[in-house]
Parts: sequence; structure tokens; C-alpha cells
Amino acid sequence: MAEDQEQDLQKFLKNVDEITNLIQGMNSDDPVVQEKAIHETEKRLLLTEKDQDEDECRTTLNKTTISPPQAPTKVSFSLLSEAFLVSLEKDAKERAKKRRENKAFADAQKEKGNAAFLKGDYETAVLYYSEGLRKLKDMKVLYTNRAQAYMKLGDYQNALVDCDWALKCDEKCTKAYFHMGKAHLALKNYGASRQCYQKILELDSKLQTQVKECLNQIDLQETAELQEKEASELLNSGKNTAVTTKNLLETLSKPDQIPLFYAGGIEILTGMMTECTEQTLFRTHNGFSIIGDNKVIRRCFSTAGKDTAEETVCVSVLRLWQAVCSGNEKNQLLLATHPSMGTLLPSLLGSRVVAIREESLALLLQMAQTESGRSLILHHLDLTRLLEALLSFLHFSDKKANNAMRLLTDLALEKRFQVQLQASLPGVLPALSGVLKIDPKVTNRSALSQCIAIMGNLSAEAATRRQMAGCEEFGDACLGFMAKCEEDMDLFREIMYAFLGLLMNLCLHSPSMSEAWATAVSRRCLSLLNSQDGGILTRAAGVLSRILPSSQKVVQEALRAGVVKKMMKFLKTGGQTASHYAVKTLAICTNSCHEAREEVIRLDKKFSVLMNLLNSEDEILVGNAALCLGNCMEVPNASSSLLKTDIVKVLLKHAGGDAQRSAVQLNAGIALGKLCTADPRFAARLGELHGLEILSSAVKHVKD
Repeated sequence: MAEDQEQDLQKFLKNVDEITNLIQGMNSDDPVVQEKAIHETEKRLLLTEKDQDEDECRTTLNKTTISPPQAPTKVSFSLLSEAFLVSLEKDAKERAKKRRENKAFADAQKEKGNAAFLKGDYETAVLYYSEGLRKLKDMKVLYTNRAQAYMKLGDYQNALVDCDWALKCDEKCTKAYFHMGKAHLALKNYGASRQCYQKILELDSKLQTQVKECLNQIDLQETAELQEKEASELLNSGKNTAVTTKNLLETLSKPDQIPLFYAGGIEILTGMMTECTEQTLFRTHNGFSIIGDNKVIRRCFSTAGKDTAEETVCVSVLRLWQAVCSGNEKNQLLLATHPSMGTLLPSLLGSRVVAIREESLALLLQMAQTESGRSLILHHLDLTRLLEALLSFLHFSDKKANNAMRLLTDLALEKRFQVQLQASLPGVLPALSGVLKIDPKVTNRSALSQCIAIMGNLSAEAATRRQMAGCEEFGDACLGFMAKCEEDMDLFREIMYAFLGLLMNLCLHSPSMSEAWATAVSRRCLSLLNSQDGGILTRAAGVLSRILPSSQKVVQEALRAGVVKKMMKFLKTGGQTASHYAVKTLAICTNSCHEAREEVIRLDKKFSVLMNLLNSEDEILVGNAALCLGNCMEVPNASSSLLKTDIVKVLLKHAGGDAQRSAVQLNAGIALGKLCTADPRFAARLGELHGLEILSSAVKHVKD
């Protein structure tokens, strides 16, 4: 018995040690250790409850011993252990309640901190986040938010500490790695910064675009630091151009001189910007601030056009910026982020002075040569004003218009441009409508064609074309522009081709267009079907295929204009794209007009054209051909010309097949049903091919 008592004592002491360790863990400052201790405590409590339940259900009967001696020591140990565990359970519940209270308090502090951060009061934000962490040490968002506030205050070391704590709370916290990367970059720890962003990629590959921008920023700053070190060494060595650059900047920093004083100094300085060293010294000696913040120079920018001297200053500054930023991404960054530059450059681009416009365009074209430069333009310049200024170049008939459209093309390919355009489109639509009001006879035709092609590409986005299609001014401008181009199709062929591409996209939203507008567009496209140009013919057919469903009146007018005959001709001689549009147009017409069905049968008595399409591998052609054929089967005796063909087998193959487009199966099945209804001999043929079983299986497959 003494041995049993000793074992119980040791077991109890072991429990005490384990429980003591758990309590110490729950009181730890390390949120990871604390969380682990809470988890182990809950686990231990569950096991204890289970053991207690088993003890309560266990009954021991000893028939050989009457009134056996008691074991008070054993009972006391057991009771003491159970009492201790009950106390521990109570403590755990109290801690859970306390944690919920702390969580509510920490959330409230976080919201207060966020509000202070948004106001730019970063010190107060730090205090609120710290108060929250005092109550809840394992709340990672408080660490990452406080790290961000610390960085705004320039306290990068504390920001790194907070990021480490956030990662202890969650080792996959990408936000912590992001802030850590920025803090290391600020401290010029380039290698450590790269590792942080590469770790983000390992955790979430969807963040590749953001990580790429951050890595580019590291490369940019590291390169700039090397440039500045080299430039400083050359300046200290007494290199002539380096010393002259520094002296010129000191001279230009003199305030309140006449405009020509600054113009002369800037022209000399521009001539010095032939190497990276001089560009770097311009940056390190506050060249952008000296020029950009000069009151006389700023006044010249705002009043250029009234005085020749002021124009000279503006042109000189723009040429200097080109020389300073040529091949130097750090200088481009400083220029683009300089206060007021977001509105100044678009304003200069739209100046009444041609020389200022040319130099502004040259500067932006230079920046747009690189991805980082395009990003700077789109992030920091006023997009609406920039777009309006670029579009105004279409009033020039020389290469300036081409250069402006080249810049617009480069920018329009960027996703950020497309997103910003959608957001600002209501304000931009008048300028886009203005493009369509330009007389193509008096502008640069290639530039105008390029601009309309850009508009067409932008309208490929549903949100953009919805706004375009819903703008009455834009719609009226389209009709007027189309009429102008039709006056000389040979001269305006490229313009009309691009414009029809735009119209095709707009017609995807035909329900939002008026019947009058749709009718007018349909008439003009029908007249274009007489063109000898294959590209114009194809796109005109494409517009028709998309606008005809908008109105029965439009369909009737197209039928009177001979659209069926022209589409049948396309199907016999046109390419694949033209055939897509042609068979879709026929399907639309035959679906709503008996006259169209009769016209198809008259032009294709044996249905050889449609049969040829049904044997195609192109599902779009097959689906529309099946629909058209099914519509034609409603004409009495039309099916008789198909009796000697394998039409049942062909349609059954499509109806029971596994086409990716369900419309193929549906239209083929409908055509097959109409065919069998029109003539019982087709139904008999379907039975021979076990068609009903195949169709039943196909229907079940589609439902599944």
C-alpha cells in the first residue's frame, strides 16, 4: 500500500509541474507560447472530464474482504488533484472571458488607430495600436498597422520589430513581409528587402504584379545610391562638368531674376546633362526643387503664350527635364512625384504654344519607353486632362498627331489606364465624342485611325462599352462620322475599318440603343456590303449580326435590302470570320421571318451550303447552321430535298455529341425534331440509328 501511495504522490507532483508550466505559458509575453499553452490546457481539461466520467461509472465488488481498510492518503491525493483541476478549469473559463473582453477592447483601439492614421496623425495611431496590444498581445493586425505607422514616422527599426511579432502570430502574414520589405529598403538593406518580397511570392503567387513593382523599386534605389556615390567622388575629385553642374544650380537658385536669366542658365545646364554623373548631381543638389519651386519659372508656366520670354523659359525647362530624365529612372520618379506635376504636365501638353506642346510630348514619350515610366505617368498624372490633351493633337495634320497617338497606345495597353478610364469615363466621353466629330479630310488620317482603334480596344471592356453605348452624344457622333467616311471610302478605308471594329463592340449592347439608331447603323452597314474590300465587308457583316437582334423593324429592312442573298454569298466565298457573321445573320433572320426562310431555300435548294457548315469542326458555324436549317424546315416541302442525304446522321451526331457549346446540341436537336415532324421518313431513319436512345442519353448527360 505504501508503494501505491508513493506512485500516487509522484503522479500528483507530476501533474502539479505540468499545470505550473501551463500557467506560466499562459502568462508569457510571447503570443505564440501563450496560444500553445491555452491549447494544451483546453486539451488537458477535456481528458480530465473524460477520466472523471469513467471513474463515476466504475463499481468494484470485492466479496472476499469485509470492511476493507481505508486508504486516506490516496483519497486525499486524488481529491487534491481533482480540486486543483477544477480550479484550473475555472481559471481557464475566466481567462476565455477576459480574452473576449480584451479582443473587443483591442478591436476598438484598432479602429481609433486607423482613423488617426487616415488623418495623418501617426503618433496617435501608434498609441492606439499599442493600447490594443497591451490587452491582446497576439493580434497580428495591430502589429502590422503599428509597423506601418512607425514607417510613416521614419522609425524603421521598430517597424521591423513589429513585423517580426506579426510573423510570430502568423508565419504566413504577407502584409508583415510587405512592410518588412519596405522598412529594409528604407534602411538600405537591399538583400533583406528582396528576400521579404520573394517570400511573399512563395506564400501567394497572385501578388506577382505588386511584388514585381516592389522589386523594381529596390533595384531603382540601389542603382541610385551607386550613382550618387560615384557622382560625389567625381565632384570631390574636381571633375569640371561635375563642379559646373553644382555651380549652375547654385546660380539658378537665386530668386526674383528676370525670365531670360533663368532661361539662359537652364540652357547651359541642359548642355551639361550628357552623362549619368551630371544627372545624378542635378538630383542630389535639389535641381528639381530649384527649378520646380522657383516663383518666376512657375509664373512662366501659368502665363505662357502671353510673352515670348516666358515661352522661352517653359521650353528650356522641358528640354532640361528631358536631358535630366533620359535613361534615369530615379530622376523620372522625382519629376513625376514633384508637387503639382500631376496637373502641370497635362496642362503644358495642351498649351496654345506649339513648341511647348511638342517638348511636353517629347518628355512623356521618353518616359513611356519603359514600364516604370508608364507606371509613373499613370500613377501621378491627371488621366482625364492627359487624355484630353493627347486627343487634341488630332487637329494637327503632321507627325505630332502620330506621336501623340503612339503615346496614347502605349498607355492604353496598361491595365491601370483601363481601370482609371472606366472610373472617369463620364468626364472623358465628351472628348471621345469630339474625336468622331473631326473631319477626316483635314486631319492626319493614320493618327485618327489609330485613335479610333484605341477606342475600339477600350470598348472591349463591358463596363466601358456600356457607358459608350448609353451616351446619346457619342451615338450621334458615330452616325455622323460614318457618313463622313462613306463620302470617300478609298481615302478613308483604314479609318472606316477601325471604326467598324468600335461599332461591333458597341452593338454588343444593342438593347440599350434606340431603334432609330440601330436602323441608321444597319442601313449604312448594308450599303457597305457593296464594297470590294474584304476587311470592310467582314466587319460590316459583323455589325449587322450584332445589331439585327435589337429590333424586328431592323430585320425587316435588312431583308428588303437583300441581306440574305449577300450572306449566302459570304458563306460560299468568304473566310471563316465572315462565315461566322453571315450564318449568324441568317439564323437571326430565319428565326423571325418566314420570308427569310423562303429566300434561303430559294438560294440553296439542296441545302448544300448549310450541310457544308454542319460538317465543320467550328462549333459556332455548326450551331448557327443547325438553327437556320431548323427554321427552314417550317416551310412546307422544304425537307424533301434532304431525303437522299445523311442529314439525320449529321444532326444526331451533334445533338448527341459532347460539344463545349450547349447551343450546338440544342439547335441540332430542335432541327432534328422539326425534320422528323416534316416527313415521317426521317423519323424512321432516326429509329434505325437508335436516335431516341442516343438523344435520351445526351439529355441525361446535359442534366447531370
